[in-house]
Amino acid sequence: MQSLLDRTNQALGRLDGITLLLPDPDQFIYTFVRKEAVLSSQIEGTQSSLSDLLLFEHDAAPGALREDAQETANYIAALDYGLDQIAKPGAPPLSARLLREVHRRLLRTGRGADKNPGEFRRDQNWLGGPRPSVARFVPPPWQEVTAAMGALEKFIHDDPSPTPVLVKAALAHAQFETIHPFLDGNGRVGRLLITLLMCSEGVLSRPLLYLSLHFKRNRDSYYEHLQRVRTDGAWEDWLRFFLEGVIEVAESTTLTTQRVVAMVENDRQKIHTFGRGAATAHRVHDLATRSVVIGASSTAERLSLTGPPVYAAIQRLEQAGILREATGRQRGKLYVYDEYLTILNEGTEPL
Repeated sequence: MQSLLDRTNQALGRLDGITLLLPDPDQFIYTFVRKEAVLSSQIEGTQSSLSDLLLFEHDAAPGALREDAQETANYIAALDYGLDQIAKPGAPPLSARLLREVHRRLLRTGRGADKNPGEFRRDQNWLGGPRPSVARFVPPPWQEVTAAMGALEKFIHDDPSPTPVLVKAALAHAQFETIHPFLDGNGRVGRLLITLLMCSEGVLSRPLLYLSLHFKRNRDSYYEHLQRVRTDGAWEDWLRFFLEGVIEVAESTTLTTQRVVAMVENDRQKIHTFGRGAATAHRVHDLATRSVVIGASSTAERLSLTGPPVYAAIQRLEQAGILREATGRQRGKLYVYDEYLTILNEGTEPL
């Protein structure tokens, strides 16, 4: 297990180190956070893809998927809030109170908005089956939730003794899911807990790890391992599953980042050949690299340019195969950075 833990730390170190090579790390954080949000929401049954989410943020998502996309957008708002809170100077350690606030933002609209967002449950819940007597798993009675979360908070704060961060993240996630403190949204908050814990304790300087990809690809094993912790005390098997997932996703994300960097540089070289108008095309391309999806009028506004040169640049980028029109509309067209989105979409196909 120690050898596996060492390999996991090395994989995370390589992933975190690659941010030092990025010309603009925030442009990657924008998209990687959205990928994690899509994956975590898909585990809970949403059908929206990363493309749907990006179009939703530009008010152009397909109508049938707007509710799912909104749910995923709430996940991003919850994660952003949590990251902002732990990054504040002198911020207190990760706490049950912060998780309640994260939950409040996660369920602020849409499904679950009527399930007391931000409040621990005051009713019995269960997993699998029409009633507790035949359920696959019945969490603790609601009267025990506050004490159980208090104990979990102490564990996260290394009371009574320190725990290696990755081990802590794995055990805290399993224990949170077992307590199941909310009426809805427990799975997503539990996965947010992993990211927040890793960032708050400095294992990751930025939220580049989308571990939900491992849980989604191995969804049956994910639930089975959590259940066996409860029924058989199989903590070591769960920890091994968790650490192997971190290695797999960290290595995959490192390779993805390298591919994206190479792709962006290759496209910049193409734009150099444009001649007249290349300078504007470079600026539009830089914006597409940060946002993936752009519109002509909003791009002109953000770059403080007039419409004609922006429209011309977008047309050149489309002809070069860098941008692709995504809406099929005559007005209010949106363009996606095609190859970038293809790379990011890997693994985000709806279940």
